[in-house]
Amino acid sequence: MLNIFKMNIPFIKMHGAGNDYIYIDGFKTSVQKPVVLAREISNRHTGIGSDGLVIIHPSTVAHCRMQMFNADGSEGQMCGNAIRCVGKFMYEYGYCSQTTLTVETLSGIKTLRLTVDNGIVKFVEVEMGQANFTAAALPMLTDAPIWKNQPLAIGDETFHITAVSMGNPHIVIFCDDIDAVPLALWGSRLEHHPLFPQRVNVGFAQIVSSSALRLRVWERGSGETLACGTGACAAVAAAVTNAYLTADTQIRVEVRGGELLITCAADFSIIMKGAAALIAEGIYFQKTN
Repeated sequence: MLNIFKMNIPFIKMHGAGNDYIYIDGFKTSVQKPVVLAREISNRHTGIGSDGLVIIHPSTVAHCRMQMFNADGSEGQMCGNAIRCVGKFMYEYGYCSQTTLTVETLSGIKTLRLTVDNGIVKFVEVEMGQANFTAAALPMLTDAPIWKNQPLAIGDETFHITAVSMGNPHIVIFCDDIDAVPLALWGSRLEHHPLFPQRVNVGFAQIVSSSALRLRVWERGSGETLACGTGACAAVAAAVTNAYLTADTQIRVEVRGGELLITCAADFSIIMKGAAALIAEGIYFQKTN
C-alpha cells in the first residue's frame, strides 16, 4: 500500500503591483526540495498559485537573505517586487524594528527603506544598484560588447533590443503600443533565443511622456506577469541610455498590476519605489511518497 506523508508548510502570500509570490519563513521552516516545491505551490490550478516562491533565510551579512524561484522551479538572482515584500515581512513579523534594512540576494546586498503607517508597511524604496549594459553581464553569446537598440532577427521579425543587466538579464524593446504585442508568442521565443545561454527577461516598453512609460514583461520561467520590478528598472535605464528619457527624473512605470516609481541617476544607479501588500497566510500540505 502506498503511504502518503504530508508536510505542513506555513506560507504567506504577498504581491507587489500584482507580481505575486509565496513566501516561506526560513527562520523557522526548512525547505528540503525548493525547486520541486516552487513548481507545485506556484501552479494556479493544483497549487496555491503564484509567479514563484521566495524563501526568507537568516543572513550573516544582512538582515536576511532572499532566495527566489520562478514558477518553473528555476532560481532567479533578484526580483524587485518580491524584495519589497521581503522588507514588509521582516518589519511586520518582528524580525527587524528598523525602517532601513538590508537584504542579501544573488545579485548583491540591497538596501530597503520602508514607509510605515500604524505598524503596516505601505511602500518600500529599494536601492537596486547600477544598470549594466555590457553583453557579458547578461550574458550574451556575441562579440559586440554592448547591445543598445540593436537589431535582432527572430523568424520573420526583427526587434531592436537594448540589453540590460539589473543583476538578472533583461532585453528592452520600445514600441508604439504594448497592447498590440503578442507577448506570449514573442516573449517565449526571445526568452529562449540562442543568443542568451541563461535565457532572458523580455520587456516591451512604450514611452508615454517625459516622466512616464508603459511596460509589459515576459519573465523567464514564469511568463507574462502583472509587474516586474527589475524589468521596470531595466526599461527606464534603457530609455535613458537611448535618450528617450532623462536621468535623475522620477519615472512612473505603468504595469498591468499598478505602477512603480523608478529614478535612474546619471551613473545608471537605480532607485525603485512601490507598494507591498499581504494577500493571505496559510498552511500548504505538500504530499510526498
